[in-house]
Amino acid sequence: MAARFERSMDEDSAASYSMKTIFRHSFGTVDDDGFCISIIESMKEEYGLFVWPCSTILAEYVWQNKMRFSGANVVELGAGTSLPGLVAAKVGANVTLTDDAARLEVLDNMREVCDINGLKCNVVGLTWGLWDPPIFDLCPNIILGADALYETSGFDDLFATVTFLLNRCPGSVFITAYHNRSGHHLIEFLMEKWHLKCTKLLDGFSLMPSHKASSLRENIQLAEIVLDE
Repeated sequence: MAARFERSMDEDSAASYSMKTIFRHSFGTVDDDGFCISIIESMKEEYGLFVWPCSTILAEYVWQNKMRFSGANVVELGAGTSLPGLVAAKVGANVTLTDDAARLEVLDNMREVCDINGLKCNVVGLTWGLWDPPIFDLCPNIILGADALYETSGFDDLFATVTFLLNRCPGSVFITAYHNRSGHHLIEFLMEKWHLKCTKLLDGFSLMPSHKASSLRENIQLAEIVLDE
């Protein structure tokens, strides 16, 4: 009787695929060379394959500052669905998308979403706080992180990785969108610990066009962080 409850690998693969949906995210208009980015989301994944509001806000910020990103070397940390990084690639940046090296499904999804958008990005497994070989090949002008300040237990590893990358490229910047739930006092403490400073702090809601802002309910901020030299 137990055999009735067993599923073949093909059945599991089909079930997993059926839980994926492609969403199109638009930026700009035809008049200003706007475009759409297609994102694969999976309801099976806990949070790595879902576009959260922080990602939408950071992607919009990239679009609004497209001249700044054109030609830049960009690394997105904890990219997940990779919306900000893909927008950066679309406007002419050289982009490396990264996520936890152990999360193979997320990394495979990143490669697939690059293909469906016709974009060439490097996809690298990069675990915060670990000094694996791939990190030594990165020298970004701009580091992106959407909702990277999510679990306080990972903050120190994140800031260690960010500081390392900022030191590799003088004048580089870490741009992150995060929920206010993250705890400002801890963030301020870690910036001081790692000799970082915030040079710009914006309300995420104010960055969004009205037709996108209406769907946002969270209190999200966008910060630009650099070395405190």
